[in-house]
Amino acid sequence: MADTTKGEKSLTLADIARLAGVSRSAASRALDRRSPTGGPAAERVREVARRFGYVPNNWAANLRRQRSGVIGVVVARLTDTVMAMLYEAIVAECNTRGMHAAVITTGDDPRVELERGRAFVAQRVDGLILTTARTDGSHPLLVELRDQEVNYALAIRTDGESSAALVDDRLGGYLATQHLVEHGHTRIAFVGGPEYASSSQQRESGYRDAMLEAGLEVAAELVHHSDFSMEAGGQAAQRLLALAHPPTAVFTANDSLAVGLMATVQRSGLRLPEDLSVVGYNDTPIAAQLAVPITSVRVPFDDLARNAVELALDATASAASSRHSRPELVQRESVARIG
Repeated sequence: MADTTKGEKSLTLADIARLAGVSRSAASRALDRRSPTGGPAAERVREVARRFGYVPNNWAANLRRQRSGVIGVVVARLTDTVMAMLYEAIVAECNTRGMHAAVITTGDDPRVELERGRAFVAQRVDGLILTTARTDGSHPLLVELRDQEVNYALAIRTDGESSAALVDDRLGGYLATQHLVEHGHTRIAFVGGPEYASSSQQRESGYRDAMLEAGLEVAAELVHHSDFSMEAGGQAAQRLLALAHPPTAVFTANDSLAVGLMATVQRSGLRLPEDLSVVGYNDTPIAAQLAVPITSVRVPFDDLARNAVELALDATASAASSRHSRPELVQRESVARIG
């Protein structure tokens, strides 16, 4: 057999399985030093591994064999209220199972996530919950977890391939925009998060669904993508207010964006909601506490956490196992009726 990998990256377990003509799980069993399987297929796997110098990843094997009573949680940052709320819900769910939760932050940087994720898994957690999935393919930790057959599940965001605990964000985006339409608004803007985040993608899809259903145009200048922060919300507000024909309403993909946007609008001398109506998303605690309380789409964090823990502990879970929680609109004073 010719060595076709010279000069290329190291082989993964999936590569060994492909070269040996077996499933990834069969390759894993054949290379299990404690109890290797026998037979021609298993010997073929070991021969391929020897030929290419493949060494099984011991930390992944340890994770499969031992139970620590700990679920690992990977978030971009805990200064994000949504991530903090979800983590607290996961801690509570773990406590009901006699387990514990531990967390690492990544700054939403895939390289940092890979480095810290490897160290995290080496602590022999029973499974991982990741809130940092991307749809642009730049998620090396997920690739490694799949190759090594480590138990994990995604939460809030999905990569389209893994089991995930999600909210029906398309429905949520539809409910938010429909509410604005029902209050007479026809020029409605959308301010979303990063374009690689499935949560923002789905909320934008719901926005577009409601606009299409109402026969309303989605002008390009009314759609903005950002990083989910208050600062980004403020910047979006500046761009929208500078338009020759500003919108009368905005749906933001989270409450932080809504807060930043509303602060900039008020500093400009405009009134909320008379001059601009706003709907947020996630219904974080700050939404109800502002001088103009924000109408927001409520996310059931307890339900999300329960689904995420169950999927993370299920070694058989696949993308088909994903579960969707239902959001609901919470109406407050940030939306005015016009027309």
